[in-house]
Amino acid sequence: QVQLVESGGGLVQAGGSLRLSCATSGRAFSWYRMGWFRQVPGKDREFVAALTWTESSTYYADSVKGRFTISRDNAKNTVYLQMNSLKPEDTAVYYCAAGRGLAPQTEHSYDYWGQGTQVTVSS
Repeated sequence: QVQLVESGGGLVQAGGSLRLSCATSGRAFSWYRMGWFRQVPGKDREFVAALTWTESSTYYADSVKGRFTISRDNAKNTVYLQMNSLKPEDTAVYYCAAGRGLAPQTEHSYDYWGQGTQVTVSS
């Protein structure tokens, strides 16, 4: 079993930055692909970013490419999402996920999910 706990969400003005953290516990963290998804009320959860075990490959949604950076610290069992140049349309609940699926952009590739953290970007 893997437990994931997100933190770092909050309210920020457009153009600002936030860094989300996802602390993990349980099984060997370094064996899992880690991803970030987000969801707004009434819409499906959407992929934001993911990285592979060794961080040799990263994946980003087109909407966040160049603004968001995903990284992990295996020694701390933590994955991060640095969000810069935030826009009001980035407002959502952000979820951390861990899995071994082959398609990092899809929810079905992830077996474990955190409870989510709210990010609100004001205009």
